[in-house]
Amino acid sequence: MRTVLSRLKAAYPVAECALHHESPFQLLAATILSAQCTDARVNQTTPALFARFPDAPALATADVKEVETLVQSCGFFRSKAKNLVGMATALVERHGGEVPRRLEDLVTLPGVGRKTANVVLGVCFGIAEGVVVDTHVGRISRRLAFTTESDAVKAERDLCELLPRSRWVSFSHRLILHGRSVCDARKPRCGECVLRSVCPRVGVGGTGEE
Repeated sequence: MRTVLSRLKAAYPVAECALHHESPFQLLAATILSAQCTDARVNQTTPALFARFPDAPALATADVKEVETLVQSCGFFRSKAKNLVGMATALVERHGGEVPRRLEDLVTLPGVGRKTANVVLGVCFGIAEGVVVDTHVGRISRRLAFTTESDAVKAERDLCELLPRSRWVSFSHRLILHGRSVCDARKPRCGECVLRSVCPRVGVGGTGEE
C-alpha cells in the first residue's frame, strides 16, 4: 500500500475535485448532478444553474420545472431537479441554509448518499469520514486486490481499513485521475501504468495493453 500511495502521489501531485464550485453548497449540488454523468458535462451545466440559484435559499424557492430545464443535459434531470430543490429546502429548514459538516446530517438530504457526503466533507471541510468509491475507485481497487467487493459501501469499508485516515480523501482523487488517464475500464494501458510492478491486475486478463 505504501508503494501504491507514493507512486500515485508522484504521478498526480495535485489531487483535487474535478467538479467546479465556489462553495460547499455548489459542490453539493454539482455532486448530486454528477450521478451517472461525467464531471465535464456537469461543469458545462452548473454555471447557468448557479448564476440563477447561487445558494440554498435561492434554490429552495425555485420552480422545479425551471431547474429541470437548466440541468436537462445531465441525464435523469427530473429526479435530479427534484432532489436539488429538496436538498436546498432541507438546508434552509434544518441548517440555516448552510451545508452541515456531519455525515449523519448530509445523508438525510434528498439525493445525498455516502459518496456525495464524503466528497463534500473531504473537499470543502477537510473532514475524512470515509473513502469516496465511484466507478473508477471501485474498479481500480479491485484490480489492485484491495477489495473484492462490487458494492461501494462494502468496498469503502475495506479501503478504510487499509488506508491511513490522512490519505482517505487524496486517495480517491488520485485513483479517479488514474482511472481516467490510464486504468480504463475496457482497455487499461498497463504498459504505461506507474503501478504495473505492484498491481496483480485482478480481472484484467489479457485485455491490458502492454
